[in-house]
Amino acid sequence: MSERLQKVISHAGLMSRRAAEELIAEGRITIDGRVAVLGDRVDPTAQQVLVDGSPIPLAPDLHTYLVNKPLGVICTADDPQGRPTVVEMIDSDTRLWPVGRLDADSEGLILVSNDGELTNRVTHPRFGIAKTYTVVVEGLPSKASVRKLVEGVALDDGPAAATAARILDRSGDVTMIELVMNEGRNREIRRMCDAIGHPVQRLVRTAIGPLRDRTLAPGQVRQLDPTEVADLYRAATTSDEPGLGSGPAEP
Repeated sequence: MSERLQKVISHAGLMSRRAAEELIAEGRITIDGRVAVLGDRVDPTAQQVLVDGSPIPLAPDLHTYLVNKPLGVICTADDPQGRPTVVEMIDSDTRLWPVGRLDADSEGLILVSNDGELTNRVTHPRFGIAKTYTVVVEGLPSKASVRKLVEGVALDDGPAAATAARILDRSGDVTMIELVMNEGRNREIRRMCDAIGHPVQRLVRTAIGPLRDRTLAPGQVRQLDPTEVADLYRAATTSDEPGLGSGPAEP
């Protein structure tokens, strides 16, 4: 069922109706590829709406949660071995799935959602959503060794490189490093650190693109507000948009 465009945007919690009307008047909003005008109506479950070229989530039945995953929790919707999963941490009757993954022995931020388009944009390397990690490694790697993580190291499934790497702290016989990654192959960071001779002792994801939350304790969950979801979409906009739909679709 279609409604006035500014009303749909306002109901999604992204901005006031007046602000949406101003963006429409400025020609900054498109509906399925054409510039929107005041008076346009839109079906939020079937049409794609972009602001400044970035999709905005309008479908009313989309839900995305931020989870601070503790050790031992599995990033699947269910586990045949009966281990706890990130989906089970959320009190919701909606069918949800993890957006990407963190290993059972890794910690930190992960999204759980039923938004298939957001899932694709956050997980596919071509959209460039970087994930930031704090990694504690054995030993005291030199700056040159840490630089190798950015220059690239050879793994058995091909070369791997971080977007950025820096030493945060040295204490005793361990070093804390911050790594920024644009891809997430199986246990990639651990294998990269093994390759420079400094195995990982602890790995915590601290950011997903622009999304951080230092107040969310391990084991806690909260639902993202519409502006946070819109920020993720905006961060994942590319110059060759594929024209994806805005409705829910399992990846």
